[in-house]
Amino acid sequence: MDAFTFMIAGIILIVVVALLAMAIKIANQWERAVVLFLGRFIGIKGPGIFLIVPILSRVAYWIDLRVITTSFNAEQTLTKDTVPVNVDAVLFWQVVDVEKSALEVKDYMGSVSLASQTALRDVIGKTFLSDMLTGREATDAELQRLIGSRVSGWGIKILSVEIRDVIIPGPLQDAMSMQAQAERERQARVILGDSERQIAEKFELAAKSYENNPTALHLRAMNMLYEGLKTGNATIILVPSTALESMNLGAMTGITALAKTLTNEQKDPMDREQPPSQ
Repeated sequence: MDAFTFMIAGIILIVVVALLAMAIKIANQWERAVVLFLGRFIGIKGPGIFLIVPILSRVAYWIDLRVITTSFNAEQTLTKDTVPVNVDAVLFWQVVDVEKSALEVKDYMGSVSLASQTALRDVIGKTFLSDMLTGREATDAELQRLIGSRVSGWGIKILSVEIRDVIIPGPLQDAMSMQAQAERERQARVILGDSERQIAEKFELAAKSYENNPTALHLRAMNMLYEGLKTGNATIILVPSTALESMNLGAMTGITALAKTLTNEQKDPMDREQPPSQ
């Protein structure tokens, strides 16, 4: 064989190897390949190794079947009560129909992001600020339903939507803080007033118990004096006059004073009889 024949054989071998390299494709476990033959869809390939017809066939898309996370936001969007807010959210979604994702929408990832943003703005415009701050679970569920209905024809399933942050203007934050503080003070006063009412009711019941039982009132008054004296720190005790009357403390004081006077009188003669010390 001459040199020309060897050159032709080498070229053919190179072409065959190149065509074989173009025909062999490998898809990862989480990927699916959308194969077109002369521009027409012929099937989904993968995972693993597969062959296509070089030049006539091509892989148009590689579709990822894993759960995808997409962040989206809405800036300066008015709520139902005309409050401008900035909202950040995150979307968890997954491709469940590879054929629809490849053929029904041009850029399914970008389309999901834009659909999420418009849905978020729609939900914000229909929701009061207070409901958005306190009822995020309901807002998340409404967002998931709305986004899911918009992308259902693209072979995409919305797994969950979570609002991460709601930013409101600074002056409004100060006003809401003042409102919350005033509400807490109001609740504290209501609780204090209710406590006073309960105490008054208990005192009324106690008064009815003591009304026809002077012995119980006398014992209670004595207990009050005992509790005040046993601490050892008090020097002056203020006792209601009715308590003194109930315990006959006035008579007791007079008897005590009389006894002390008689004792002093008995001591004076004795002191006078003793001779002065030399």
